[in-house]
Amino acid sequence: MSDEERQQRAPKHVAIIMDGNGRWARRRGLRRTEGHAAAIETVRGIIRACARKGIEQLTLYAFSTDNWKRPKSEISFLMRLLARYLVDERKEILENNLRFTSIGDRSRLPKAVVRELEKTENLSRKNTGMLVCLALNYGGRDEIAAAAKRIARDVAEGKLNPDEIDQERFSSYLYTAGMSDPDLLIRTAGELRLSNFLLWQISYSEFWFTDVCWPDFREKHLDRALKDYHDRERRFGALEKKA
Repeated sequence: MSDEERQQRAPKHVAIIMDGNGRWARRRGLRRTEGHAAAIETVRGIIRACARKGIEQLTLYAFSTDNWKRPKSEISFLMRLLARYLVDERKEILENNLRFTSIGDRSRLPKAVVRELEKTENLSRKNTGMLVCLALNYGGRDEIAAAAKRIARDVAEGKLNPDEIDQERFSSYLYTAGMSDPDLLIRTAGELRLSNFLLWQISYSEFWFTDVCWPDFREKHLDRALKDYHDRERRFGALEKKA
């Protein structure tokens, strides 16, 4: 396949399950929190790399609904780190014409985090570059259940005819309404599971797994994932194309 053909088949939307911060720290005799801090540099580098490569959307699984089970001290550190990241990265987001948003249930997030989320979203709303989306307090099953509740409410109130409910209409009730589905899902740190991430949206996504922990993930690893994606044939249930 030529470079031009690969470029034409580049994924528009890449989603990443950023895993392995704690293991990365433990192997180096560091605290888990130091692994989370190191991960910020990787986030910064991968956002820049994806933007350079013309990817239209990058969705990062930053904090799941299950992560509340972690020690309170670690959660508190993560939330402070997140709030500081949103402030520190705002200038770069704006200067590089990036758009910023998040998906998930914000009701449980600290007010300081929500405030900085909303500020960055509002300031970058009119930008036209890559969309950076953080999944925060996000769970795929919760998202689907919440969508079903909103649909049921609209049906009960006469706003929606049950016969009008199809895949497209259902998608419009999800956190990701208006977004394209991920073309490529990357997971780091050697785990081979989805961990409740974008369960509806990844029905036809290509998966790419690596043993590299997230703090060590670099553009060269992203390039390997993209090359692998480029070399696959996505048929969406159709027959293989003949040469």
